[in-house]
Amino acid sequence: MSIITDLSDAFGEAFAALDLDRAFGEVVVSQRPDLAQYQCNGALPAANAARRNPRELAEAVAAVVESPIVDAVSVAGPGFINIMVTDEALAARAELLRRDDRPALAVEGPKKIVVDYGGPNVAKELHVGHLRPAIIGESVKRLFRLVGHDVVGDVHLGDWGLPMGQLIVELAERRPDLPYFDESASGPFPSESPVTVEELNELYPVASARAAEDPAFAEAARAATVALQSGRPGYVALWQHFRGVSVAAMRHVYDELGVHFELWHGESTIASRLDAMIARLEAAGVAGESDGALVIDVARDDDTFEIPPFMVRKRDGATLYTTWDLATIEDRIETLGADVMIYVVDNRQSLHFEQVFRAARRAGIAGPDVDLDHAGNGTVNGPDGKPLKTREGNLPLLRDLITDAVERARQRMDERDLARGLPEAERAGIARLVGLAALKYGDLQNHRVSDYVFDLDRFTSFDGRTGPYLLYGAVRMQSIFREASARGLEEGEIIPAKSDPERDLMLMLLRVPEVVDRAVAFRAPNHVAEYVYELVASFNRFYEACHILSEQDEARRASWLGLVGVTRRLLGSLLDALGIDIPERM
Repeated sequence: MSIITDLSDAFGEAFAALDLDRAFGEVVVSQRPDLAQYQCNGALPAANAARRNPRELAEAVAAVVESPIVDAVSVAGPGFINIMVTDEALAARAELLRRDDRPALAVEGPKKIVVDYGGPNVAKELHVGHLRPAIIGESVKRLFRLVGHDVVGDVHLGDWGLPMGQLIVELAERRPDLPYFDESASGPFPSESPVTVEELNELYPVASARAAEDPAFAEAARAATVALQSGRPGYVALWQHFRGVSVAAMRHVYDELGVHFELWHGESTIASRLDAMIARLEAAGVAGESDGALVIDVARDDDTFEIPPFMVRKRDGATLYTTWDLATIEDRIETLGADVMIYVVDNRQSLHFEQVFRAARRAGIAGPDVDLDHAGNGTVNGPDGKPLKTREGNLPLLRDLITDAVERARQRMDERDLARGLPEAERAGIARLVGLAALKYGDLQNHRVSDYVFDLDRFTSFDGRTGPYLLYGAVRMQSIFREASARGLEEGEIIPAKSDPERDLMLMLLRVPEVVDRAVAFRAPNHVAEYVYELVASFNRFYEACHILSEQDEARRASWLGLVGVTRRLLGSLLDALGIDIPERM
């Protein structure tokens, strides 16, 4: 399916015929579309290796290259090889794409992949800090699934550490009459939670602040955490309520955002593994004592910066999130058969993951055949370039961002007189899809490691590189088909182009395998986000130049409808991979 692969093979053969490495034959999309459709830049490095004049070498390659899809080859500048493909080849490849439901090349040897994203803590509302990992992680998961891997997403809750002990102690002081605090009680305990998620949101920051300021409270919280992790019945029952009301609230917001986790695991999921794993680490000599703590030395002789030891167990005997992350890797390999684990987590956790991954290798938990990858993400910033906050100095809640995006999308639709006359429920549904597209595309068009400025006015515009622009283009394609269907017209075989906009759309469609491959390889949805914008822009130029439904030549009209059809299906698949849904009409 990949025309670039076929061209690269042909030019690789040409370099080989001149006794040079085939790798020099790599072909890419031309950086000068006014001069050529594709280009090969291998003559310059090949000439350096062979001690030859690069332009002369490029001309020699152009003279011997053989390919039925190549129409013309020319040499420019110091040795750039420009390539034009026949219109018949472009049409044939576009027709193959039209007939194939898969928009990207299927992978060889599908793998079991776990994408770890979200990472919220129990008892805290989802806020803007959870936006990027949720949106990027969901897209990474969908992209890997698109090309044929077996992928699951895990929210990886923070639900088993010291914050739980802090909440228990704070609640015990406020409501000591609750049965959970009777040390002799073994249950059964009430099925209804004694606290709502709103009350937990109020309790958590108070308890956290007290632990930082009051040594006695901090010690009581540590003791409560140990008791919880040791299985004290009342504390376990109370923790289950904390977790239950928190997860219910999280699910609601994530569902609103269109983010869906296959696994709702957390630190508590692997709690039963800790003692046995730690015992094995000690017995094998992988972990050793240091100042009373148990650590794994993960530093290497070739390190260019300091890598602190990996903490397995603190001197007071407590485990911490480093230990739980190591046990989670073990669990995912043993219970899920994971070949690849991708962690979509804040860039600032890079040192932590470097330590965890090295510890997993040293301990023999993850062998060389298991890929461990931290796909870090940047932050969402305000106009001042600092992480986005409310006027009160708090992080904006994720549910509020969603509401704001949907409301602003509705205003934008009204300004452009879109969806007028449709039932109110349908208009509200369209506004929701437009608002979410604005929010997601505003994020995903940036490389995941980059920070970006949150600008809802720009994100919700129907002009430029925005989610609403993409949806409007997709809806236009659907409206063409509705009108064609009403006239009894159908799409047909794609035939050679007779104009540049038609030809350019074919060329754009044929770029998809490399775009998806690059997005998957670098865990970077922004490559797909950039491509879908260029695809819609190319389609709009084609639409303006080629009057599809009024074309009198039946074969040409059917071909153009075929181009509309493949563009619509491809765009739909790729927008779905970005987590963006398309309304039926607008």
